[in-house]
Amino acid sequence: MRAEKITSLQNPKVKNVLKLRKAGERAKQQRFSIEGINELTHALHSGYEIETLFFCPDIAPQEEIDSLAQKCTSVYEVSREVFSKMAYREDSGGMVAISKQKDHGLANLKLRTNPLVIVLETVEKPGNLGAILRTADSASVDAVILCDASTDLYNPNVIRASIGCVFSTQVASCSGDEARQWLENNQIKSFATHIQTEKWYHEYDYRAASAIIMGTESTGLSEKWIRFAHEGIKIPMLGVNDSLNVSIATAVVVYEAMRQRNFYF
Repeated sequence: MRAEKITSLQNPKVKNVLKLRKAGERAKQQRFSIEGINELTHALHSGYEIETLFFCPDIAPQEEIDSLAQKCTSVYEVSREVFSKMAYREDSGGMVAISKQKDHGLANLKLRTNPLVIVLETVEKPGNLGAILRTADSASVDAVILCDASTDLYNPNVIRASIGCVFSTQVASCSGDEARQWLENNQIKSFATHIQTEKWYHEYDYRAASAIIMGTESTGLSEKWIRFAHEGIKIPMLGVNDSLNVSIATAVVVYEAMRQRNFYF
């Protein structure tokens, strides 16, 4: 394989990778950057179109370069100096790519007969969103629905924290009103997590079509979601702290639901 080599930090393609670190630029171009061999592999297996691959032969294994390059539209070799400028993280394995974004409308979700979904209201921190996507993939959850999200799904820290599960998990982005209507239309029972309720999360049956509704890290669920939900649930807190990190709380409830389902749908 022969690839054009880029050695200048002023190259427009290099500059564009840096531009894509900003959410506004990602939205404008409908593109985003991916770093890391595992993340790139997940994206390709999940049907993402990788338009441009940049690799540093001093860092990336040749067999990985050969394997991934043939699946990308354009391939460029870059110097170590250029790669250091392009890479957002230190452990990116010598590869950075640019991919097209997917359409994340609710209409694109494909559900099993007995779905389990996670609904996140105004999730704030990219690391938490990434961790929740990792849980969703591990538990084979049908979908994660982002309502009125204040963080970008393609934020580099979301991709990193999810270790590429952002690509393998079905994700929809919409308003809270749209999500509530969608849940009603699909006859999915909703369980809202909040500390004002009386019953514990493990006292309910999640074997039917279910949605686990999680609130923001700072203020929890809004009153709209609490009133909408069929049931309110909470996790026992036995120490001095009154709450768990939202990604941990999500994992606790999701795995209880999967335990009840014998880890099968």
